[in-house]
Amino acid sequence: MARRIDVTGAGGVRLAAWEFGDPPKTDRAHDPARSPAPSSSDGTDLPGVLLLHGLMGRASHWAPTARWLSARHRAVALDQRGHGRSDKPPQAAYTRDAYVEDAEAALEQLGLGPAVLIGHAMGALTGWQLAAKRPDLVRGLIICDMRASALGTASQHTWTEWFRAWPVPFATLADVRKWFGEDDPWVERPNRARGEFYAEVMAESPDGWRPVFEPAQMLRSRETWVYDAHWEELAQVRCPTLVVRGLDGELGRAEAQEMVRVLRNGQYAEVADAGHLVHYDQPEAWRTAIEPFLNTLADA
Repeated sequence: MARRIDVTGAGGVRLAAWEFGDPPKTDRAHDPARSPAPSSSDGTDLPGVLLLHGLMGRASHWAPTARWLSARHRAVALDQRGHGRSDKPPQAAYTRDAYVEDAEAALEQLGLGPAVLIGHAMGALTGWQLAAKRPDLVRGLIICDMRASALGTASQHTWTEWFRAWPVPFATLADVRKWFGEDDPWVERPNRARGEFYAEVMAESPDGWRPVFEPAQMLRSRETWVYDAHWEELAQVRCPTLVVRGLDGELGRAEAQEMVRVLRNGQYAEVADAGHLVHYDQPEAWRTAIEPFLNTLADA
């Protein structure tokens, strides 16, 4: 099960954080008057983990990971601004600084730090930028299928055209699953997990199923990092860091290994039969790839 905790992000944007566990962990930092003192029975003294989804994702995409993590950690997944059930103010900042400050606020307001950050794609970039900025808040980092190199103008143009190709509104969730899993011209081969991934970010409206995010906000978010390389911030990360890639993902092996070399304390793992959505494509193999790293942090 999961419970929602509201967090105030940069510029006052309300963010939805989701704490996973059975029973859910007590949060003294959020409501000291109502919560008991920390103890091993309520989980507040367990090491914190903050999970950050990628562009267009949502906290629920981390649910399988967060549930097994919750046996030994206080696992919280954040709906980042513009995503999931967090606020999506049209005039809010969708900059790198805003996303990093939101994650920083979540760690501080929920009393999670020093925590392990686990990020996918854009969420991984947020994770390593925060780790470079606030090493006191981050004791470990897992980067899932995110490149440090600049992607450039062509990439942003491709994404703009891709959003325009979406046949929204979708009549049914089955149509969502079929289009993203099979019919999307940007997909090389059918991928059932991809269809399920996008079905989770749709909501029913009077005329059909539409994304819970605004595509224009996603493009605004992306343009604040897609043109730049991020090697400098990566080199500033001090904590142990695991770089994970799907064998068929967007992060190539050579770049992933160069990222490990640039990191002060980097390690490498890859997941076979997985694309960009590594943790969603192959949840058991993903767990096998990251659990030994988490165990070394627990033993440190």
